[in-house]
Order: sequence, then C-alpha cells, then structure tokens
Amino acid sequence: MKIKLDINNRAHRQRIKYVMGDFLMSNLAWFTYNCVRWQMGAVVGHEYLISYLKSNMVVAGQIFFPLLMMVTYAFSGYYNNVCRKSRIQELLTTGASAAINTLAIFFLALINDVIGVRGSDYEMIFILWALIFGFVYFMRAIITNVASRQIKSRKWTFPALVIGSGSAAVNFVNKENSKRHSSGYDIRGYVNIPGENPVKGNPLPCYELDELKEVCEQEGIWELIVVPTRDDSYQNMNALNKLFPIGLPIMISPERFNMLQSQVRISDIYGEPLVNISRSSMSDSGKILKRAIDVIISIVALIVLTPLYAIVACIIKATSPGPVLYMQERIGLHNKPFNIIKFRSMIQDAEASGTPQLSSDDDPRVTPFGRFMRKYRIDELPQFWNVLKGDMAIVGPRPERKYYIDQITKRVPPYALLHQVRPGITSMGMVKYGYAKNVDEMVERVKYDLMYLDNMSLLNDLKILIYTIKIVFTGRGM
Repeated sequence: MKIKLDINNRAHRQRIKYVMGDFLMSNLAWFTYNCVRWQMGAVVGHEYLISYLKSNMVVAGQIFFPLLMMVTYAFSGYYNNVCRKSRIQELLTTGASAAINTLAIFFLALINDVIGVRGSDYEMIFILWALIFGFVYFMRAIITNVASRQIKSRKWTFPALVIGSGSAAVNFVNKENSKRHSSGYDIRGYVNIPGENPVKGNPLPCYELDELKEVCEQEGIWELIVVPTRDDSYQNMNALNKLFPIGLPIMISPERFNMLQSQVRISDIYGEPLVNISRSSMSDSGKILKRAIDVIISIVALIVLTPLYAIVACIIKATSPGPVLYMQERIGLHNKPFNIIKFRSMIQDAEASGTPQLSSDDDPRVTPFGRFMRKYRIDELPQFWNVLKGDMAIVGPRPERKYYIDQITKRVPPYALLHQVRPGITSMGMVKYGYAKNVDEMVERVKYDLMYLDNMSLLNDLKILIYTIKIVFTGRGM
C-alpha cells in the first residue's frame, strides 16, 4: 500500500503543478491581452497604459477571467490523468479550451470594444486565442516533458499485473523490460486465465483470478494489462468480468482487443501502446459534462415529479397490497452491484420461488395499474434517485441481474465491455427493441447496447432521450 500511496502523492503533486501552471499562465495571457487592447486602441478614456491597467474594470477582469478559464480546464478533463499524457491530445485539448475561453470572454466583455472594424474584431479574437493557447500550452508542455523523461528513464514507474501467464504474456513482459525507453510499467507478476498453460520457470509470481483483489491491495497495483494467449472469447471475457469490480485501469493491446471484442469497434489511441478498456471511448470532457447533465436533470426531475410520485404511490397502495417501491439488485459500472429502485408493478413476492423470471405481455404477476405504468414507463421514474447517487446515468446500457448476465455473456462475450459505463434509465436497446421477454430477446437487445458503447456521445444521448420521450407519450413502453 505504501507504493500506491507514493504514486498517488506523485499524481497529486503533478496535478497541483498543472493547476498552478494553468492559473499563472491564464493570468499572464489576460494581462498581456489587456496591454495589446490598449495598444491597438480598443479602449477609450485612458491615455496611459498604467492608468488603464489600474482601472476597476481591468482589475476585476484580472480576477474573474482566469478563474473562468480554470473552470473550462477542469471541465475539459485535463486534470483527470496527470501522470502519463498524450502530447497530441494535450495539444488538441489546450487549443479547444482556449477557443471556448476566447468565445466566452468575447461575449462577456469584449463585444462592445470601440474598434468597430470587422477585420479588427476578428484580429482581436485571434490574438486573445493565441495568447491563451500559447501561454498555457507552453507551461503544460514543460511539465509534461519533465514527467515524460522521468517515465522513460524508469525514475517513475507504475506497478502492474499482467492478466495471462502463457507465452504471449511472457513475451510482452520481456519486450517491455528490454525497451530502451520505459513505458512506465513495473510488472509485479502474472495472473492465470483459465484454460491457459502457464510458462514454467518464470521468475515473477503467478496468481489466480480469485486472489487478484488482495494481491492488488498488497502490491499497490496501478494497472492491469490483459495479454491472453488463447483465442477464447468466452474465457477471456469471463476474466475481464472479474477485473472490472477492482476499479483499476484495464489495458490491452489494440490487436488483442480486436481478438477479444469480435463485434465491437473502438478506435485505437494514437501514441499509446495499449488501449484502456475500463473506460469508454467518450472524451474526458464529454464524461464530465454527461455526469453534470445527469445530476442537474435528476435534481430537477425529483423536485418537479414529486406530486406525480405521491399520486402514483397512493394508487399503488390502493390497488394492491405490498410496498410502493421495489428494489432489485442489478450489476452496474465496473461490474459492481447496486439496488435499482422502481415503482412496484407486480404483485408482492412475484419471485417467491427465488428463481429470477422475466415478464411477458400477459404475465399474471403484473397488476392492472402496473401494466399501465409499464406502458408509459412510469415505473422507471424513481431511478432518477439512482442517477443522483451515481449508480446509473440517464442514458446508458440497461442494467441486468447477474443471473441473466452469466447467460448473455456465454452467447455474446463482448457483453462484459458494457461495464465500462454507468447503466441507464433508458438506452438504445430499450428504444430500438423494448422489454425482453426471454434470454434470446435479451441477446438481441444487447447488440444495440454494444452499438451505443461504440458510438457513445452526448449527441446520441440526446437522440435516445427524444425517442424515449416519444415512446412514453405514445404509450409504446411494453
């Protein structure tokens, strides 16, 4: 644990460097821009530069606008992964953040500048963008370059385990250790994948999947690297299912990922030797914005829908014995279980036998009012609380019970990849297919959820929400 604590401290210090560097450079960029504005005659009433810089408006802007820029940097996701950064991604993220900040500042403070010549306006906007981008990227590049040299020289390393113990795994470790410039991996051992033949005489320890969590805690493991030897989709995906709950980055080479996925296409990450399959392909800024939107919508929905909740609760109580709410264990992000909350639409103890059962159109367990709720998806409304808690998203793959997940994974091994993201109240599968009445239909619906994972974006979320609203108001929920 001491190793992991040291790495966490290193990451914390690195994050502070980026934050302080961004704040300093944002201040310098805004200060320089004010000097340029005065020089180009974009302000009036100040004959001397010093009097302009000391004015209340400029002083207030010097305090407010760098802070505004910092908010944009945080929402861009730049501070999420601070130890190993892609240079190209850093360049693009900095350019995009500078563009957003430039537009925000222009519409908040500069749109009424007195130059009045369209060409000069565009010139001032470009100068502002160039200053923000140039100053901020200069400092970021220095900090990133220093960290990169530390990693390449093996002064910074990150403890890792290789999932696999066959010839492919051993070859991968030998190749990593023989590199002139390190990738930063400090391989601490191998983990057996059922069905593989471990290479004998290996100097590194070999562990079993069942003891992986304890080993990760003891060794302070930072990452898991999947290097299977056998082309066995089911066994490999079954192994992945056991990795997600640990909550560590799961890395795999692009060509082996293609072997594992069989159906799902995810773009390779340029400049990186491995692809992180514990995270979706959505950008860090997209994820942060998606979560922020989920939280805001959930808070508003829980407040606005309170009268409807009360009415529905009264009707459920009046029409059938039993509790108003129904909670059921589902599997969510990183394969972790959570209790999904729904309005009870079935009779009490509908699964008294203990064996999970799917519902059908003429299921006698569904109450008359429950049938109405299912038709208009009213029974799903309490799940906004799950979204607020962080168990779910508004849009995402539909969560299932482990009993059915085990059956689906045998037939569609890539199903395990859905645990990269939070499950959703609504999904592409629910919109395109609807409720599943048996495992065969669940397998068919999974194809749509895998398609969503491959094309995950805020725009697609919006499309799914629009289709969901249409389904709700037309009563096509069942």
